Amino acid sequence: MPKPYEKPYDADNRWLGAVMHAAFFLLLGGALARFLLRHPGEPRTPWILALSLALAVLHLLGPVLSGPVPGGPGRGFARRRPVWTGPWLGLVVVVWMVLVVLAPSFSWCAVPLFYTGLRTLPARAALVLVGVLTVFVVAAQLRLAGRFDPNLLLAPPAVAAIATAVFLHTERQTARQRALIDDLIRTRRELAASERREGTLAERQRLSMEIHDSLAQGLSSQRMLLQAAERVWEPDPAKARAHVRRAASVAEHNLAEARRFVHDLAPADLARGGGLEAALRALAARETGDDLTVRVHVDDGARVPALPDRVQSALLRIAQGALANVREHAGASAAALSLTLLDDQAVLDVTDDGHGFDPAAATGAPGVRGHGLPAMRARLRQLGGTLTVESAPGEGTVLSAAVPLDPPGTDPADAQEAPR
Repeated sequence: MPKPYEKPYDADNRWLGAVMHAAFFLLLGGALARFLLRHPGEPRTPWILALSLALAVLHLLGPVLSGPVPGGPGRGFARRRPVWTGPWLGLVVVVWMVLVVLAPSFSWCAVPLFYTGLRTLPARAALVLVGVLTVFVVAAQLRLAGRFDPNLLLAPPAVAAIATAVFLHTERQTARQRALIDDLIRTRRELAASERREGTLAERQRLSMEIHDSLAQGLSSQRMLLQAAERVWEPDPAKARAHVRRAASVAEHNLAEARRFVHDLAPADLARGGGLEAALRALAARETGDDLTVRVHVDDGARVPALPDRVQSALLRIAQGALANVREHAGASAAALSLTLLDDQAVLDVTDDGHGFDPAAATGAPGVRGHGLPAMRARLRQLGGTLTVESAPGEGTVLSAAVPLDPPGTDPADAQEAPR
């Protein structure tokens, strides 16, 4: 599969090839016209016409007989299949040499042949070809001049050397640039993979912390209550039954916690389709009951930007955690989920009319209102987002999660990563 950055190179190849073809035919036509004007009716004229036609046909067949070599960048601006290129180029050069021997004015057709040899042959073979063509050009020009001219002897080799050096230098620069781009792409992919691994580790740490603070502690409480019930089972049956009832209540709460964890790991609301808005409405309907009413408001500004899967999953999980906090700790009768989609970010606001709390005192303290705030901040930090909490005792709470739609340093392919 061609790499994305090779497409401009291919376009440049086609453009440069077209220019060289046009230059070759202009030089060939000019040399033929010069010969016919200066040597009308000569016996060699039919040979000149036939060889010129043969050379034109061979040059036209070049792109057909040779094509790009698949698999990785090659020498120069394009690679050609060596099976056809060698014989074809050799035949073109032989026909051109015969023409130069018959009519020296055809010598300047060597300029496009220089380019063809340099871009299709290995470096040593190309340099040999350039040397042979230069010798023929020098000989032809001295023959046309009819006398020895140092300028004609030295100028063509100097021009050929400069053109060859510039071409090879450009070729090596192109190869280095391609290697650098390959390294950058590979580094970016490795960085993206590292960030995904770090995100996975952070998620595992969050889950282990929540399981320890809820399920593990609940199981420990059950064990202690059942042991206490066993100790007083015969002397005080009523107290033993009370311990068992409390253990059953703790088990029921732990079951609810376990179901919540499973739901967070696999956000089925997103899997059903309809996007984040539909998932938020489904969550609000599920959380609404006799003691709590949850409303949803979406403001997309008629833009409806396509949110990456990771952003949708993160905002949905934050909404789930926030509503869990509202139900368990806030004592609220109403809550609202507000999703605002801007050009550069998505903002989710969760508000409630509960008794509020002190965000500074609650941060990182398990068992109070702020139990899930560090996890929310860690989740948003992975996406380049921020979490803001505004609350005070007796005044309700406003939680705001903002995620940039194009996080800096995020690979576009990662935006489509499936939710963890």
